Amino acid sequence: MKPRGGEDPIIWERLKELMDNQYYPKDVRRMKEREFMSLKQENLSVLEYATKFNELSHFAPHQINTEERKMDHFEQGIRSMIAGQTFDNFHDMYQRVVKIARVLEESKKRKSSLGFWETEDGTF
Repeated sequence: MKPRGGEDPIIWERLKELMDNQYYPKDVRRMKEREFMSLKQENLSVLEYATKFNELSHFAPHQINTEERKMDHFEQGIRSMIAGQTFDNFHDMYQRVVKIARVLEESKKRKSSLGFWETEDGTF
């Protein structure tokens, strides 16, 4: 935004803060932050989980203010998929999780097409 005479220009972070205050009351921001803190993949696909993670993380920037904290929090929701693996950054972690999810889904479809049926405990 172009400043008026004598005003400092508004930087992007400040503009986002002003917009959040305008459109998200404090109670809504707190509710969204709590939702973010308790977010788990559960019945969501990896892409749905990642989308929700990115959406809600906006309301808790202090919880993911470093790459390591962001990766830790993301991993908490899908720990079983990437247990024992290490990553240098969130992008690499995200790409790996998406690839694992795709391979698992393709394997499930292939087994289903071959006549294998998934049991109640998730095995074939």
